[in-house]
Amino acid sequence: MIPERLRGKGYPMLNNSAYLLFKHRRLLLRVTRNELAAHYAGSLLGIGWAALAPLLLIGIYAAVYLIIFKVRVPGLSPASYVLYVFSGLVPFLATSEAIAVGVPSVITNKAVLNNTVFPIDLAPVKAVLLSQVTMTVGMFVIVAGAILTQTVSWTIVLLPVVWVLQIMALIGLNWILSLLNVVFRDLQNLISAVLMLLMVVSPIAYTPEMVPANLVAIIFLNPFAYFVTAYQSIIVLGKIPSAFNLVMLLVFAIGLFILGNWMFSRAKRVITDYV
Repeated sequence: MIPERLRGKGYPMLNNSAYLLFKHRRLLLRVTRNELAAHYAGSLLGIGWAALAPLLLIGIYAAVYLIIFKVRVPGLSPASYVLYVFSGLVPFLATSEAIAVGVPSVITNKAVLNNTVFPIDLAPVKAVLLSQVTMTVGMFVIVAGAILTQTVSWTIVLLPVVWVLQIMALIGLNWILSLLNVVFRDLQNLISAVLMLLMVVSPIAYTPEMVPANLVAIIFLNPFAYFVTAYQSIIVLGKIPSAFNLVMLLVFAIGLFILGNWMFSRAKRVITDYV
């Protein structure tokens, strides 16, 4: 047993968030599963709401763009366009849920700040894992739809790769934002507006080619846009994302994870002074 006073001195690995995530991975999965079950306990459909809620939102979103706005993408049938929208919307819903829960996670879990059994490092990660229920249900529907409409291609094998990169990016981002929220409490109130803006500027219901030339920079400056276009390319369009897109995915995923790990591993020592 390493004395608490030595942690972070001769044994820096003991304070590394990524190391703690790996070390306590089974505990994290168990706690996430129990929290998910407790959240839907007592409701008529139970955990079925985790599947029904995103499906309802996806249906409404598709109806608005197909029936009301009558948006059409060249080269895509109405059925393919629905899948195109779903392929961007499902990752956004998972991202939105993960960030909304992850930003205040350190404050809402302040009772475990000094807990060595369930380190505070796992709280922002738990929010990401909870959001994967929405992602799993949505992707199952999308892939099933692609198979039924015969739009599925061999590029679907790249889906797990992009999915894992998105999870890495979200974990790193949640580590960063949850720390910032400890100092700037207004962040958790602003996040809803930021997420709404993120949805608008992400090419979910339109292609990057449909964006006016003077606004294209907004797409390139939006990290989430690279994930959206990657999902749409490999699931609906049957194309490998461009080399630039793939590089940006790796940069954002690995970069955010490393930066978040570095910040949280060091800043968590003084969190108790602000919470």
